[in-house]
Amino acid sequence: MTNFRIGFGYDVHQLQSGYEFWLGGIRLQHQKGAVGHSDADVLIHVICDALLGAANLRDIGYHFSDKDPKYKGIDSKILLREVMQLIRQEGYEVGNIDSTICLQVPKVNPHIPEMKKCLSEVMGVEERNISIKATTTERLGFVGREEGISAYCVALIYAK
Repeated sequence: MTNFRIGFGYDVHQLQSGYEFWLGGIRLQHQKGAVGHSDADVLIHVICDALLGAANLRDIGYHFSDKDPKYKGIDSKILLREVMQLIRQEGYEVGNIDSTICLQVPKVNPHIPEMKKCLSEVMGVEERNISIKATTTERLGFVGREEGISAYCVALIYAK
């Protein structure tokens, strides 16, 4: 019997003017960007947390502390590569990723194919095993007021 494990990730970042907006490993043009210690790529962060959780390896903050200056402004794709190394060292491979981005503007759907391609290359998994969905909150809450972005992710991993 194959050993399947499921992990869940959730993350939020504030949006402010004067920051670059990285999402799914690509830079989007927008008047606001996500605020964080790293590049604040909320999608990559939830994928990392879901994968680490599935492998029982704690969370992204444990491995890449926001108190450590070496991670200041770091490209989150580097963190995702390291997470992939960690789960593979434990003998796991990715079955699939299912994620949802909650953002009022800009529209994410036109960028999903490029995000999937980027994440596929970083993770070393097939694009068909990465699902990215996007939704608004119908102008409700901090997402609806365009004050922040949130994302959710579940990851299925299996023992090789």
